[in-house]
Formats: sequence, structure tokens, C-alpha cells
Amino acid sequence: MAEKLPNELSADLRRLYAKAMETAQREQHEYAITMFCQVLEKEPTLFECRKALRVVQQKKSASTSTGFFKKMISGAGASPQLAKAKMALGKNPAEALAAAEQVLNSDANNSFAHRIIVDAAQALDLPQTRLLSLEVMVRNAPKDKDLVVEFANTVAELGGHADVAEKYLDDLIRTSPYDPDLQQAQKNLSAHKTMDEGGYSALADGQGSYRDILRNKEESVTLEQEQRVQKSEDVTARLIEEYEGRLINEPDNLKMIRSLAELHTQKGAFDRALELYARIKASEMGADASLDRAITDTMSRQFDARIAALNPFDETYAEAVAKLQAEKNSFQLVECQQRVERYPTDLALRYELAQMFLAAGKISEAIAEFQKAQQNPHKRISAMSGLAQCFARRKMFDLAARTLQNALKEKPAFDEEKKELIYQLGCVFEGMAKKEDAMEQFKIIYESDIGYKDVAAKVDAYYSGQ
Repeated sequence: MAEKLPNELSADLRRLYAKAMETAQREQHEYAITMFCQVLEKEPTLFECRKALRVVQQKKSASTSTGFFKKMISGAGASPQLAKAKMALGKNPAEALAAAEQVLNSDANNSFAHRIIVDAAQALDLPQTRLLSLEVMVRNAPKDKDLVVEFANTVAELGGHADVAEKYLDDLIRTSPYDPDLQQAQKNLSAHKTMDEGGYSALADGQGSYRDILRNKEESVTLEQEQRVQKSEDVTARLIEEYEGRLINEPDNLKMIRSLAELHTQKGAFDRALELYARIKASEMGADASLDRAITDTMSRQFDARIAALNPFDETYAEAVAKLQAEKNSFQLVECQQRVERYPTDLALRYELAQMFLAAGKISEAIAEFQKAQQNPHKRISAMSGLAQCFARRKMFDLAARTLQNALKEKPAFDEEKKELIYQLGCVFEGMAKKEDAMEQFKIIYESDIGYKDVAAKVDAYYSGQ
């Protein structure tokens, strides 16, 4: 359902909405909230009404006592509504949305209610409603990295609020400059701002023209080529030639130098790319986390290129591939360890390092990092899954099973992540020689997704054996 404007309402509903707005202006919070909710009950897609409701909810919360006893009463009253909203979310997101709003009427900053609204709005295709709650959540938890990334990516997807999202991202990047999630979110947001500032959003909406945006045809061609995700070889070569020529007269154009380095990386000229990155690194702009990440990625791609260049018919091919892959893995692991040492409280980095330790077969180190990463609520389930894999590798099947069962208790939604947890638990039961218990797990997946991994083969073999 698309979000509507007030002029699209029926006459009766427009009058009620206008009365609610007048009441809100008179600071009659309770009365205004009641009327806004009545409007939204009949027309949940009216974003302007929901936005006005948020303002009144915030004002009411600010004017209400926040003493301990008051919070206890408010929390107790919100719990049944939250439970109702959670239960309705999967089958009736509109009902979940309305129930969560009731919680906000008495607790405007309730993060659980806002999360339900975000999920319900996603299901109902109400993008501005979704963004509105995400912004409230980020304002109340500006150090929650995953939440800030979600907000920034949503802004990049939907538009608007770019400066707000950029501020929260910049604050986190100052403390975690090497975090890949933050860097990617920053890139997404930057692309969105470029589209807006350059006039491309209007162009996409059918308004304006390239003539309004670009000064000449040649600039138009260059910009269009730069924006392609997969540049063809001839375009890449032309851009490299153009930028190398400009570099003579624009030696301090760091933005162009970085673009040139990226083009050389794409072309496979890694040494030249790293030389250009080093040039930026030596400048006053060198303290840039995204630059360090770009250098690391370029060096990783250089390893891949060296592997691809090996002769597969050479008798030492397998040995050479293994040697280069080991060098690449060692380089990436050391680089990640260095970032964790610089930012020991970044639990997302801890999770990344744990994955690398697991891939390297360093199980004890992986266990320690996965256990720390569990403290991040957004990585908790994934960390528990990784921890179970570590226990299973050591044939500590009872610990692996208990970890997976605990993870499943915290995972109500039956999505891909839950399927993987169930599958892992089935495999652990197989390792424990508990064939019937294992099959019960595989059958849960079989009932909803017959094509998941080798579940069909396992279940079919089980019934054939009977």
C-alpha cells in the first residue's frame, strides 16, 4: 500500500485530521493522540498524520514524569501490547503497526515498538513510516553500529535525511575507522547524495534533463561512464588515459587520484594503484579508514590475480595455489588482528576476526572471539552459530547442540538463518549418532524448503531405509 497525502482522504477523515492538528497546536496531547490514532486506524497509509502523531507522542513523553515508579508502570502496560504486536507481525502487519503505536502513545522512545513498526512498515510498503522510526531509534542509540548502518542504507535507498545519517556515520567512523560495514554504508550514502546534489533524482522521476545537470556533452559521457558498476575494458582504458593526463596539471587532486587508483585496480595494474594510494596516504588526507580498506582490498585482489595467472597444467600448480592462498589468508588475518587491537570494543570486528580464525583452523582463538562477539545483539545469533561450529570441529557435540538450541530459542522467525541453525543441529545430532533426532531437524526444513542443501537426499534416504 502506498503512503497517501491528506488531500487524498475522504471529506470526513480530512475534517478529523484537521481537528487533530488544531488540538495538537493547543498542546492538548491526549486528545490529539486519540484523534490521530482514529485517523490512522481508518487510513494507516497517511504518513503526515503519523509524523504529526510522533511529535505529540514525544511532547507528551517529555512532559511526563520519568521517575522509576512511573517507568515501571509504563513498561508493565507496554508489555501486553508489545506481545500482541509481535504475534501479529507475521500474519497481520497492519494490526502489529497499530498495536505498536499504542505503546508509543505512552512511551514515545520504546525501541521495541519502533522495531516492530519498522518491520511492519517494510511488509506494508510504507517507506517513510519505516524511516521515521529508524531515525528515532538511531537518535536514542547513536552508538549502535548496526542500527546506524541500517538507517544510513535505508536513507540511501529511499532518499532524504542524508545529512542526519551522515552525521551518525561520521561519529562512529571516528571511533571505528576500519569497519567495513560503516565504510560501505558511507559509500552508499555518498552515492545517494551525489544523485541528489547532481539532480539525478529529478531525472529519475521524469523531471529535468541532462542539459540541466551537465554543462556539455563530453562531461555527460565521462560521468555516465564513471557511474557504471561494470565498466567495459575500453571505457576503463579511456578514463585511465584521461586521468593520467590530468594528473600532470592536477597533482593535488586527491579525489581524481583515488578514482585513478580504483580504475588501475580494476584493470589489474595493482602496483600502480598501490603507488597512487601511497601518494594519498602521504598527504594530509591520509588518515582515512576507507583508504586503508581500499589498500587492503587491492592487495587481496593482487593475490587473486597472481593465483589466476598460474599455469594449471604445471605440475607444481596445486602447490603454488595453496602457497599463495595461504599467504593471502595470513595477510588478511594479520590485518584484521591489527584493527581489533586498535579498536578492541568493536564487537563486529571481533566477529570478523572469529570467522577468519575459524577458516584458518585456529579453533581456540575463534571460540574466544565468537564468545566476545555474542555481546553484540546484531551479531549474537551468527556468533552462536560460529561457536557451535567450533565445538563441533572439536567433537564437543553436546556443547554444539546446546549452543544451537539456545540460538534457536532466540530466533522466532523461520528465515534462512534459522534454517541454517536447524541444519547445523541436525548435523551435530548425526555426529552424536542420534539418527532420529537428526532427522527431526532435517524434516523441519524439508517441509518448507525441499531444495535446501542436501536435506532432500537425507530425508529421502531415511524413508527409503525404512
